[in-house]
Amino acid sequence: MKMNRKLFIALATLLLFGMLAGCKKKEDPASAELKAQMQAAEQNQEVATTATTQTEAIPDTSTETTTEDGFKMRGTVLTGYSGTNTNIIIPNSVTSIGESAFENCTSLASVTIPDSVTSIEEGAFSGCTSLASVTIGNNVTYIGYWAFLGCTSLTSVTIPNSVTMIGGFSGGGAFSNCINLTNVTISNSVTRIGERAFSDCTSLTNVTIPNSVQEIWATAFGGCTSLTSVTFQGTITANNLYLSGQNYFTPPFHGDLIEKYLAEGIGTYTTTAPVNDDSKWTKQ
Repeated sequence: MKMNRKLFIALATLLLFGMLAGCKKKEDPASAELKAQMQAAEQNQEVATTATTQTEAIPDTSTETTTEDGFKMRGTVLTGYSGTNTNIIIPNSVTSIGESAFENCTSLASVTIPDSVTSIEEGAFSGCTSLASVTIGNNVTYIGYWAFLGCTSLTSVTIPNSVTMIGGFSGGGAFSNCINLTNVTISNSVTRIGERAFSDCTSLTNVTIPNSVQEIWATAFGGCTSLTSVTFQGTITANNLYLSGQNYFTPPFHGDLIEKYLAEGIGTYTTTAPVNDDSKWTKQ
């Protein structure tokens, strides 16, 4: 039987719409995941760009600059000096006086180190033969070896309460060869006096070791031929009186002082000049 023409057209139309509806594309799960990854990557790129911008805003500390006063700076570290002043006041922006910063500045007569400085590094003022006066700020915690090596005009040093270590090693200590140093005040914050820290300070006559000191390394006062009075205010063990980075054991003082101190304890010990390895010490 033949199908009515109008009915055929209607059925065909319905079939076509059905096919079109069935052919509507559904989002592939893999495509959705890829889209999410792309969005996340874009967000990460924005974050990275922001971080880069912020990093670029941080001052460059790798480049050395020179101030109008001749101070050479790398960030907040003073690395050198090219000025002509003989009496120097370190700027308050400085946090550390770098290695050999003023080495062999033979015309330097005095220096004032502000409270902003926390360390005086190795050899900072070594060879400053005219340096007679040093004022050390109240926040310095470390004085490195050779820091004032060979400062032959230096007569007096007061070490502030912030310092915990006076540096030194077999090649020389913080105040080695300060031949005119007659007086040194070691604060009650110092815990270690390094190897050769005051070696060959031939004019040093007396020293007080505060009770904070736990270690005195080898030959710390070696060559101090005028050192005739030493006061110990605390107890230091025998093992901490012969320390050395070179694996040899040499007492920090000449003569039999260490033996007497270990046997008799806290007090003032004296001997006669010139002091040498044969000197006999007596507790007062």
